[in-house]
Amino acid sequence: MAQIFFITHPEVVVDPGVPVPRWHLAEAGVRRMRAFAATPGLAGLTSVWASSETKAIEAAGLLAARFGLPVMVEPALHENDRSATGFLPPAEFQEVANAFFAAPEASVRGWERAIDAQARIVTAVGRVLAAAAPGDVAIVAHGGVGTLLLCHCLGQPISRAFDQPHEGHYWRFDRDSRAVAHGWRRIAPR
Repeated sequence: MAQIFFITHPEVVVDPGVPVPRWHLAEAGVRRMRAFAATPGLAGLTSVWASSETKAIEAAGLLAARFGLPVMVEPALHENDRSATGFLPPAEFQEVANAFFAAPEASVRGWERAIDAQARIVTAVGRVLAAAAPGDVAIVAHGGVGTLLLCHCLGQPISRAFDQPHEGHYWRFDRDSRAVAHGWRRIAPR
């Protein structure tokens, strides 16, 4: 039975002077992604997909290189659109993210609504799976939309209670039934 691994990019170089979608992986993120790529549970991968954000493409590239696969890009796998605020300091970001999940039908400070981001990620993953080769698929994207997809697959309302603890986690589901095999697990120790 083919599995889908939804993986979030690990640690990034935070640079307030660079648009968030163009941030690169930090050395710690590269190390963790390489460790994850070496795990035996990924041996059945037949395709690797990423959002068009730099950090996701870099993480997907490390995974794909391990298996001699190309990285396919699906732009709609991007994180929830936060361009209205751009970079926010960590404490302020967490407050706005809490509001994003708590009020999914509202645009918090101009951010994409959670219900819209959820519909987009569900549709994007459907396109990826329709185009992907048979077998296991890795989708490397982002925590916010990964949580929204997880809520959808679990049949649960949008809630931050299902969010990853920090960057660099994955959850897995069955390709055919979309049944969730397990929730967030870290890709490698921090």
